[in-house]
Amino acid sequence: MRNDDSPLRPEPGPPAGPARPWFARRSTLVVAAAALAPIFLGGWVLTQILAGAGGDDSRPPRVVLPKGSSAPAPASPSPAAPAKGPLSGRTVVIDPGHNTGNFDHTNEIERQVDIGTNRKECDTTGTTTNAGYMEAEFTMDVSLRARRLLEAQGVKVILTHEVGGRAWGPCIDERARIGNQAKADAVVSVHADGVSAGNRGYHIILPADVRGGAADTGPIVGLSRQLGERIASNFARTTGSAPANYLGSGTGLVVRDDLGGLNLSTRPKVFIECGNMRDAKDAAQLTSPEWRQKAAQGIADGIVGFLGG
Repeated sequence: MRNDDSPLRPEPGPPAGPARPWFARRSTLVVAAAALAPIFLGGWVLTQILAGAGGDDSRPPRVVLPKGSSAPAPASPSPAAPAKGPLSGRTVVIDPGHNTGNFDHTNEIERQVDIGTNRKECDTTGTTTNAGYMEAEFTMDVSLRARRLLEAQGVKVILTHEVGGRAWGPCIDERARIGNQAKADAVVSVHADGVSAGNRGYHIILPADVRGGAADTGPIVGLSRQLGERIASNFARTTGSAPANYLGSGTGLVVRDDLGGLNLSTRPKVFIECGNMRDAKDAAQLTSPEWRQKAAQGIADGIVGFLGG
């Protein structure tokens, strides 16, 4: 009998040469264990990777790769998901009035186009402040600000033209067509007026009931008025501006039948004249980035209210 702590001894049997001492056998076991260690270690690392070892689910396990190996290439980042919001699935077209390049392309913009009831210039240069700030600069700035606000609500926003996107235009019939083809839930054309000093305030232009040629605004007159009224009230609230003192009888609402952008629209559409660039007090507001942000907020809030958001 021997206990478990006794060293290993050779068992009785036929002589087979001198007996190997016990420490030699232990050395052999150590060498064998050393040889198997990488295999066991590799299996352990694989197990740890598959099991997500480390005890911290907030970060992946740290893996040390053998020399000569290369880490797998990182996966390409997924494209950003479209903004989600209460108005996801709705489409709005914003039309920045005029184009800064129109001043250099007067021949092109003077071309006559069909507006349903008659023919009219493709576009105009728009007005400026007395200091030279262009209406087209103002309308693009406010339109971009309004787009960001609407996109935050999940709205898909299309501009009729972008900064530097085209040298001039688009023509008024094309502007209407962009809204029609987009099947927009609402279309807003952003402008600023250029009448004599002393005339101040904003006004919303609504489509008249026009039927002639390619124009038939009958189906959109009522909805366009609802859109205009929503924008008027929100614009006044956010900017502190009063309705125009020179037309609209203090309502801030004006109906016109001579604007191709309204005549040719098949979607609810309005124009907003945000102020008078030729009046010093209005011009001071129109050239202020802070005020333009308020103007964009008022327009966006009016559109959101119209869409039921």
